[in-house]
Amino acid sequence: MTGLRPKHKAIGAGLLCGLLCLAAIADTETQLLWGDTHLHSSYSFDAFLFQNRSADPDTAFRYARGLPVVHPFHRARVQIETPLDFLVISDHAELTAVPKRLFEGDEQMLATDFGRQAIQLLKQGKEAELFHSLVAGANTGDASVLASLNSETIRQKPWREIAAAADNHNQPGVFTALIGWEWSSIPNAANLHRVVFMDGDATAAASFLPFSMLDSIHPEDLWAWLATTADDVGANFVAIPHNMNLSKGRMFPLLDSFDKALSADYARLRNKWEPVAEVTQIKGDSETHPLLSPEDEFADFERYRFLIDARPDTDKTATVTAGDYARSALLRGLELGNTLGTNPYQFGMIGSTDSHTSLASAEENNFQGKMALDSIPERGPKTRSGNSGPTGWDYSASGLAAVWAENNSREAIVAAFQRKEVYASTGPRIQVRLFAGWEFTAGDLDEANLAAVGYRKGVPMGGELLKASHNSAPSFLIDAARDPKGANLDRIQIVKGWLDSDGQAREKIFNVAASDDRKPDRHGKLPAVGNSVDLASAEYSNSIGSAHLQTVWTDPEFNPEQAAFYYARVLQIPTPRHSLYDSIALQQAHPEGIPSTIQERAYTSPVWYKP
Repeated sequence: MTGLRPKHKAIGAGLLCGLLCLAAIADTETQLLWGDTHLHSSYSFDAFLFQNRSADPDTAFRYARGLPVVHPFHRARVQIETPLDFLVISDHAELTAVPKRLFEGDEQMLATDFGRQAIQLLKQGKEAELFHSLVAGANTGDASVLASLNSETIRQKPWREIAAAADNHNQPGVFTALIGWEWSSIPNAANLHRVVFMDGDATAAASFLPFSMLDSIHPEDLWAWLATTADDVGANFVAIPHNMNLSKGRMFPLLDSFDKALSADYARLRNKWEPVAEVTQIKGDSETHPLLSPEDEFADFERYRFLIDARPDTDKTATVTAGDYARSALLRGLELGNTLGTNPYQFGMIGSTDSHTSLASAEENNFQGKMALDSIPERGPKTRSGNSGPTGWDYSASGLAAVWAENNSREAIVAAFQRKEVYASTGPRIQVRLFAGWEFTAGDLDEANLAAVGYRKGVPMGGELLKASHNSAPSFLIDAARDPKGANLDRIQIVKGWLDSDGQAREKIFNVAASDDRKPDRHGKLPAVGNSVDLASAEYSNSIGSAHLQTVWTDPEFNPEQAAFYYARVLQIPTPRHSLYDSIALQQAHPEGIPSTIQERAYTSPVWYKP
């Protein structure tokens, strides 16, 4: 690590952010939109089986827009603290609304072999048993029991209802409701799931049925289907992999899903259809891991270790390999790009919730859990099935997708995803700009419109830098403001990955701006920002940290012959974790092994340098 360069500012410690921080990064070219691209309603079979029986797609959109709704489990009125700007309801393409329709006595469902078996388990209160049997079948690739449910006549009705709800709530310029689903391939318990959404409307959606794992478990087949369907319906699609931390190394592999060597065609197709990856959500953080980044003092963050594996007598502990985490995948992509000519893992980064409650909930003090059952404090220390598996407190109150878009519309949001001008937050609405170029100077920080300078002199997050005509190092214009309703910022870091002279990928973290006038030691390490959290009351103070940080940083170790990527990681000061709020409410000691505080963060999409 290296020390801070003198060209940085720490502005407005304490409670001074408010509108000033918003204005500091405002511009007329793109606006910052906050959303969730990964939310399940009662139409998802697992959401329904774990007691989300009433919060349908309409409820999900109403909650995201800021309206009060009734919780599907405990029936209290609940409301998001700050409304979202956009939402994708991503119900599973497999078994969409089937348990719901069975429970409601749908004759079409009851006439199937699966329906007759499943309704008996539902009547006996054996939802967990039904869930595990379905997941075990997906793990082993046995979908025979579901074949009768994969017909167009069964699948068409709920799909059109979801699309109609999106059209009903879509208000361009105010709130964007995107139409999407989740493709849920999980062979041998390797999570290969993708969320898919488009910029088309319900009329376009009515012309096809979502691609599901019953069509194929191979992502390459999903991409081929997207290519055909996009042309047929005249819409743009985006597919987003998630929970690479549970993929058993197969989300960012060295071989394709048919066990063949990766090719340049594979790289081009993957880049086209999967421009962005979801790196933080309820089932843990997937930026990196201490075993993969041992010199990163902030790598041990919201670890989640439970595979989605319902088979008996199998090891359900997640692996930690280069194919399981975003940063190692970005590094692997540099190496593959060197041999294939195209980098297959040149992706941007976002967060989203993966909530199955219909409630897009990523606030620590207003977290509604993974499943509806997880929404009450008593469920925090308990598992949903026996003595193994995750408890409610193993889950993260995360995350959100931040998008720099020209306007709040389906077309503009999908376009921003395609160009990767997006970033991830673990929950707070930390506002971040990142531009890379060859001519940024400290004087640019004094400009009234930093974004205008950034677009004029460089490329934004998600972009590419080509070799400069002169022998200089890239500079980065970075501006970060705290959530106006939240905690101050600790620091801004740049995470760099590059290929060394032997073609091996390496990584390094640079502290480039810090609050409270902290200075790094000779190894580049900053003193900790401190911790103001009162563990007895779950209160904290903005007496530490800064409301606004910005810097122009130039890479002091740049080699123009070496391919590289750079992304910003912005850290908050410590704040109470949702499990601490629950422990205090229950009047019990916070359990060991589960953090009581958390340093929330944002990850920008990278900028890539290509010689």
